[in-house]
Amino acid sequence: MTKIYVDADACPVKAEAEKVATRHGVPCLLVCNGGLRPSQNPLVEVVFVPDGPDVADMWIADRAGKGDVVVTADIPLAAKVVEAGARVLKHDGEALTTANIGNVLATRDLMADLRAADPFRQGGGRPFSKADRSRFLDALERAVTAAKRDKA
Repeated sequence: MTKIYVDADACPVKAEAEKVATRHGVPCLLVCNGGLRPSQNPLVEVVFVPDGPDVADMWIADRAGKGDVVVTADIPLAAKVVEAGARVLKHDGEALTTANIGNVLATRDLMADLRAADPFRQGGGRPFSKADRSRFLDALERAVTAAKRDKA
């Protein structure tokens, strides 16, 4: 059965993931280190993992595969689950696929190097918008529909 895995620490689209999971009747697993309230929705399970670097990511990477959807902004996690055959969406609805994950990883590494070289470098990403939320909801709807076909 198709599942939606959400890297839930600091995820701004948990409610949207729950909404799509409910509409499709698929389990949604919110994986975090703590701080989330359990959902009353029987399709939503909050999975608490121990504190530590990348523990939630490893939990998801060990389970997600073909026919599943993963919601994350963590690029190394995305690369692992794309390789395993899962569909991946960032919080703004951008799909990470075998066709683009290499470029996304390279850009991430380049930006990390630039930040390390210039400790005074200011700025970050743009704020999360209503348009991002809407784009995510539409993209997740399409991804779950496609993942269910992948699983069949």
